[in-house]
Amino acid sequence: MAEWQSTIAPPALARLLGAPDGARPAYRALAGQLRQLVAEGRLPVGTRLPAERELSAALALSRTTIAAAYQELRQSGFLHSRRGAGSWTALPAGCRPPADGLFPVPPDAAGQPVDLGAASPAAPQALLGEAAARAVEQLPAYALGHGHYPSGLPVLREAVARRFTARGLPTTPDQVLITSGAMSALGLVFHTLLRTGERAAVETPGYAHVPRALRTAGARLVAVPLQRERPTELPRWDLAGWRQVLRGAAPRLAYLVPDFQNPTGALIDEEQRRGLLAAARTADTLLVVDETMAELAWNVPAAELPRPLAALDRDTRVITVGSASKLAWGGLRIGWLRAAPALVRRLAAARLHHDHGTPVLEQLVCAQLLDDRLDELRELRLAELRAAAGALLPALRERLPQWRFAEPAGGMTLWLDTGGLSGGALARAGEHTGVRIAAGSLFGLDGAFEGYLRLPLTVPPQAAAATVERLAATAELALRDGGRTTGPAPAAF
Repeated sequence: MAEWQSTIAPPALARLLGAPDGARPAYRALAGQLRQLVAEGRLPVGTRLPAERELSAALALSRTTIAAAYQELRQSGFLHSRRGAGSWTALPAGCRPPADGLFPVPPDAAGQPVDLGAASPAAPQALLGEAAARAVEQLPAYALGHGHYPSGLPVLREAVARRFTARGLPTTPDQVLITSGAMSALGLVFHTLLRTGERAAVETPGYAHVPRALRTAGARLVAVPLQRERPTELPRWDLAGWRQVLRGAAPRLAYLVPDFQNPTGALIDEEQRRGLLAAARTADTLLVVDETMAELAWNVPAAELPRPLAALDRDTRVITVGSASKLAWGGLRIGWLRAAPALVRRLAAARLHHDHGTPVLEQLVCAQLLDDRLDELRELRLAELRAAAGALLPALRERLPQWRFAEPAGGMTLWLDTGGLSGGALARAGEHTGVRIAAGSLFGLDGAFEGYLRLPLTVPPQAAAATVERLAATAELALRDGGRTTGPAPAAF
């Protein structure tokens, strides 16, 4: 059985590689470009590369050059090949996966590492501790049974349903399915509802992990760029582009983040929500709406928040996904989805082929937080985000004025235009300066957004100035190493 998980077409790989850098010999330069793409995570490990003849035509290079580049990659451990199966990307023994948050950030000379790779907050220790203590008291009552709840604990489904209802989306517990995080919910939806070869539409830039999850489910991706005039304004949906894609490609589903979009922080207004919903209804496309950031309205009055997209849907065309990771803590691994009761039952049945449910204790902890401490928890998070943004954004404007950004409407992410500096080069330089950086290309398709990066708004205010100084030092190192962008520039950005 082949060890590759996906295939990249010659034109797509050519776009990722961008213009040749002119270095000689050409095969070594090409091998270096491919190695860099793998190391940055822009070319996933396990991707089957085009045959030598096909890539030769796409790059206008000799087949001998392609063969020599592939051979160099094999010798360095970045490529595996087998006769009849082709060649696929790999990592050498001892080489850590790209952008892997499981590995500690290497400290700088002062011993102070900075992790800017994950947009996830630390736990609210006092609130979490109290909720956990109450959950432990309740656990014995649940320990009398088998402990398997494929749809989730009733007490947590009720709490999530009440929260949806309070936000203007009337919901009953039988419309809620509890999962082990939002990505678990998304994976369940993708694998259950998509057939191999069906199209799925995604906004771009978008949440980094979704394209790979969709491809793993067998989907063919159709990207719809967000729209804005300049880097200092928040983007909107390109409704004309969406209508064209929905009408022409007829995707089975579309994945969207209308509330404080990751990575841009944009908030989509109700008029655009209605327009996209109408187009999806005409195209018979399901909308999978990610509300992971929806409670984090730190920069917009509550009275101005648009209603949840599903509240505008009269045809149950929207599947809503949420999570406790941003509001509470990612370590809880609690997510959920809201859909029609029949679909919830179908998804719960499909889930049994993968796992029998989310851990009971964590569900009890989350139920305690949502039922008893939600308002307090939200206000704590919003205050933290306002303070972090109030310190970080001015420091960036002062120390790195060539980096441009729009102030987010809410959420936990800041999208930065680096003025032509490669986000991948910044990430590599950060390995030497003790900074983990999420390069912009992680949030696009086919190498787009190389000249961007995403910062989390989780930097403590007292650390903002030092963090920006570390970023500036990282940028200087990246520039010395020739870290200008070479890949395709996104037209809408």
